[in-house]
Amino acid sequence: MTHETRFQPNLLDVSRIGAPTIAGTGTAFGPRRYDQDDVARELTKVNGPEFMRFARTSGVDHRNLALPLSRYPAMSGFTEANDAYIEVATDWGAQALTSALQDADVAPDEVDAIVMVSSTGVAVPTIDARIATRVGLRPDVKRIPLFGLGCVAGAAGLARVHDYLRGFPGHVVALVSVELCSLTLQHDDTSIPALIGVCLFGDGAASVIAFGANRTPAHPTVDPGPTVLATRSRLIPDTVDVMGWNVGSGGFGLVLSKDVPKMADDHLRAEVDHFLADHDLSVDDVSTWICHPGGPRVIEAIERAVGMPPEALDHSWDSMREHGNISSASVLDVLGRTVAAPPARGSLGVLLAMGPGFSFELLLLSW
Repeated sequence: MTHETRFQPNLLDVSRIGAPTIAGTGTAFGPRRYDQDDVARELTKVNGPEFMRFARTSGVDHRNLALPLSRYPAMSGFTEANDAYIEVATDWGAQALTSALQDADVAPDEVDAIVMVSSTGVAVPTIDARIATRVGLRPDVKRIPLFGLGCVAGAAGLARVHDYLRGFPGHVVALVSVELCSLTLQHDDTSIPALIGVCLFGDGAASVIAFGANRTPAHPTVDPGPTVLATRSRLIPDTVDVMGWNVGSGGFGLVLSKDVPKMADDHLRAEVDHFLADHDLSVDDVSTWICHPGGPRVIEAIERAVGMPPEALDHSWDSMREHGNISSASVLDVLGRTVAAPPARGSLGVLLAMGPGFSFELLLLSW
């Protein structure tokens, strides 16, 4: 009697089949860059002297703002702020997308779909529609705008790009994130969440170009960017009050619970372990971590929860220090920094972010 030995495929090798590739990245931050002390001095006119205490402990050295700093105290309300959002978001989004297209050596009319993420203003038609003609995308480009995901949207948008390219492996997809957090400033709101938000959040745009597995790069001899092997989404029940916006006549009022770092402490390690175990991996197999810099306490909570070495999140700390928390665009800025100085070939990485819901998004990358 003979026994047949059944071949058990390596789960990681299976994930590599048909995996999309990150081909280019780009950012845009506009011309108005300010020292944190300058921002603090000006915005105490709006939020009072209590603001200074939070500004000094935010971990932010500089920020880029959608408007001249002197304009913020005189802004009349949501209508003026949202008009500015539409104008600046279109400009910066087009700049970030153009930069990413150049980095990927892709012509605008080669883009088959565009995923747009933003949660700091409202526009109908959405910002991607306004960008499309300006940049030169085809009239038949597929538009996928996503609103309301907040800080997790950069990672979630990239995960949805992965999903799309699994189904259309010959396509090219652009992801664009624009967040103009300064335009959500609420006059006379001196609550602790508002003060933390005003001293921590900045403005910026980021873009990623991704190829499906059947797409032939323009220069095949150039080392490609990382492939996206898999994604994981997780929504924690009964946590809708932890983070988000209260939208009213004055615009977007920040909801930011003190429990945000606790979400990482209580839930993140289990999510990472389950995600990696699905591919026969563990935390020890991951050499590169690309994490949204939500703030000093959030970064520290991520480091603590996952058990990373101190230098693992250097790019996240640098992004926050140089630009502040730019919501969904932050993790894409960290991704761009990582791609510019990539780890060794064969390395594995995890890109992760947290956001309203309360939710996690994780992506497994391979170089």
